[in-house]
Amino acid sequence: MSVEQERDKAVATRARENVFAGIDIDRMAERRDDRVWIDELETKDDTRFLVLDSEGNAFVLADTDLPHWMPAAMRGERFGDIPSTFLGIANASAWFTLVVDEAQASLFVTLTGARRMSLREAGLIFPAFEAGLFAYAKGITHWQRQTRFCSQCGAPTLVVASGHRVQCTNPDGSHMHFPRTDAAIIVIVEHGDACLLGRQRGWPKGRYSTLAGFIEPGESLEDAVRREVREESGVEVLHATYHSSQPWPLPASLMVGFTATASSREIHLRDDELEDARWFSVDDIVQGMASGALAVPPPLSVSYRLIEHWLALRGVSLESLVTSSA
Repeated sequence: MSVEQERDKAVATRARENVFAGIDIDRMAERRDDRVWIDELETKDDTRFLVLDSEGNAFVLADTDLPHWMPAAMRGERFGDIPSTFLGIANASAWFTLVVDEAQASLFVTLTGARRMSLREAGLIFPAFEAGLFAYAKGITHWQRQTRFCSQCGAPTLVVASGHRVQCTNPDGSHMHFPRTDAAIIVIVEHGDACLLGRQRGWPKGRYSTLAGFIEPGESLEDAVRREVREESGVEVLHATYHSSQPWPLPASLMVGFTATASSREIHLRDDELEDARWFSVDDIVQGMASGALAVPPPLSVSYRLIEHWLALRGVSLESLVTSSA
C-alpha cells in the first residue's frame, strides 16, 4: 500500500470513529418520492421507528441504555396519524423516525415504560449505529420544524419526499427547500512540542478545549481556521490539514476538524469569547489531568478526538489519562 493510500485509510478511519459518524445505512434518496414503496415499508414487521418528543429527545428501554424502537404494528394501531420520515435501509430493515407531541409522548411511555434521553447523553452510551441514527433523525426533524414557512414568500410549506424536502404551497412560487447544515471548523493548533487550547466562561472548572467557530459566507474551510484562531487567540496559523468531520445536530451543524501549525506562540485574546488560552505541552496535559487541574472535553465531541490524535502522535493515550484521572 502506498503512502497516499495509507494516509487516506487513516483519515477515513478517524472520521468513522467520531461519535454520530460512519453509520452504515443506505439513505435510498432515489426512492423517497415513491409513496407506494414507502407505505409498504412502514407496515413491514421488521421496520422500526425512532420516536422523538417535541424537544428532540429519544425514548429508551426502561432497564437499558438502548433506544426503544416502535414496531410497525404499534405505529399503525396507536400513532398512524403521525407522519414519519424515512431514514434509510440498514441490516435489511427500514428505519424511520417520527415526532410526537406531549400527549402522544405520555401515551408511548404508558404503553412501553420507556424513558427519555437527550442526544448528548445518548452519544456517550448508545452503540455507534443507534447514536448515529438518533443524530440523523434529530437533525432532519429539527430542519422540518424550522421550515414551516417559505423563506421566499412566507407561505406555509408541506413536507414531501418522505421528509427530505419541503414544498412551498404558494401556487405562484412553489419553491422547494432542502435540508441545510451550518458548517463549523474545529482545530487543534500546534507549535513545536505544544498545542493551543482555550477555555470559555461558564465551563466546568479546569476544562480546556480546541478552538472552533462557524464558517462565514465566501470563506473556505482553511480561511475559517485562520480567522477563528486569530480572532479568538491572536495566534497566526501558517497552514491547516483536514483531520475528520462529525455531524453535530445540536441543533444543525457539521463540525469539520483540522490540525494546524502556528507561526509563533504569541497569544493576544481579542474578544470576550475565550476566558483563557494557553499552550500545553504533553507533560502539561499529563500532569494537569493527573492532578485534576486540567479537564478535556468528553469523547462525544470531535475536540476530544483532535486532542487524542495529537497526543497519540507523541506516544500518549488520552483514554488512559482520562481513566486514571476518573
